[in-house]
Amino acid sequence: MRTVTGKTDRVVVVGAGLSGLSAAMQLAGRGRAVTVLERGAHPGGRVGRADIAGYRLDTGPTVLTMPDIIDDAFAAVGESLADCLPLDPVHPAYQAEFADGSGLAVHTEPTAMAAEIERFAGRREAEGYLRLREWLTKLYLTEFDGFIGANFDSPLSLLTPQLARLVALGGFRRWEPMVRRFLSDERLQRVFTFQALYAGVPPQSALAVYAVIAYMDTVAGVYFPRGGMRALPDAMAAAATRAGVEFVYNATVSELEFSGSRVTGVRTAGGERFGADAVVLTTELPDTYRLVRRTPRRPLGLRAAPSAVVAHIGCAAVGERAGHHTILFGEAWKQTFRDIIGDGRVMGDPSLLVTRPTAGDPSLAPAGRDLLYVLAPAPNTAVGTVDWDAEQSGYVEQMLDRVRARMPGVGDDAEVLRLVTPADWGRQGMAAGSPFALAHTFAQTGPFRPANTVRGVDNVVLAGSSTVPGVGVPTAIMSGRLAADRITGVTTVRPSPEVSHS
Repeated sequence: MRTVTGKTDRVVVVGAGLSGLSAAMQLAGRGRAVTVLERGAHPGGRVGRADIAGYRLDTGPTVLTMPDIIDDAFAAVGESLADCLPLDPVHPAYQAEFADGSGLAVHTEPTAMAAEIERFAGRREAEGYLRLREWLTKLYLTEFDGFIGANFDSPLSLLTPQLARLVALGGFRRWEPMVRRFLSDERLQRVFTFQALYAGVPPQSALAVYAVIAYMDTVAGVYFPRGGMRALPDAMAAAATRAGVEFVYNATVSELEFSGSRVTGVRTAGGERFGADAVVLTTELPDTYRLVRRTPRRPLGLRAAPSAVVAHIGCAAVGERAGHHTILFGEAWKQTFRDIIGDGRVMGDPSLLVTRPTAGDPSLAPAGRDLLYVLAPAPNTAVGTVDWDAEQSGYVEQMLDRVRARMPGVGDDAEVLRLVTPADWGRQGMAAGSPFALAHTFAQTGPFRPANTVRGVDNVVLAGSSTVPGVGVPTAIMSGRLAADRITGVTTVRPSPEVSHS
């Protein structure tokens, strides 16, 4: 593994998102003096927040998985996730609702899920689910250290015994066809492949290695931190501070100072200078390449993932009519991917994710009210043809109408607290207006993804969703650990996870 040479005593981390926080904690635990510069007023990055009319909104991800990976960051500074942040398991992980009126509770405990699938689709499908679960677990355990949690110096870095095992497991075949080997019910296939939306690739063409995302939420389990998702970066920043990390907020980095091929200092728009022996950049790729004054040449242009429209809705309390996470599948599932990825238009038959965080923490909304987070996948601005500034009001009403029609009694007396479109994500600096960064195509996977080192710059390492290993809460935290490994030369090997059945 290529590492930063020379002195690395003082490290400046640019960005207090999950990857920056993880890198800071790992580096502090390895004896480095760390300063984190964050342009916002609080930690979190894409795990954003907004307080509106008595509601406490999470403006970023709403699904939390793999607490053992998060715990690695806390362990680096001698603490534990359990002591710093209470996490409650979400049961069921999801409720899946289909256009034909059928519904399925997605449990992570195998016996409960097999019984639910037998009720839903018969014994043969339940038996297929148990085999699928076994395959997903083997896939995850095989690829974690050698593929997901590894630094690559070149494509040759893939040539390991793990690669042969991944090939044997079908990891480089296509995701949906692999799931069809276990499940014949098309509705069930969706439950174990819809996660391809996070990877930015249709499940029919996504690599099966990314089925580990389905492992993370349907096998390892979904959790929710009390206080909302914002509580995670707050807890990480607090633990990092106790370990000696310095945080400077409202500090937008404007320039890196170079001496030859090394960065010696980081300057902010406010005129402050921070000396550095090494730098971790978690900025968006366009900002990253501007700061390092280099743009790596690639034979193929980078392809952004699809985007999303997210509506934060305050509404009358819904009681038991909605759980924590509900997926409303449209009938024309495959057409959805053609609409938003191929044709650059909104879904003709929308599929929506409806999250009710107040199911896990009622204090996130005023008394007698509930908070809904409604996400509709949408084309990014590179391929999209939608004028979002003109169309957003009408589209959010369509989203709400779909929710009310599919979930009676949910969304009554609605007030739109906040609406974010691909145009808004773009104004926040996200490439192609996508909060999901780069699509996980084969050409943007593993050693073919933008590297976390920059050729010609000796002491800058990248972290975040646009570099390895990719998009998501667990992967962002792993990205920070991989960046720390590049700087310290210490590779931390995480023990195999215990599969939770709680």
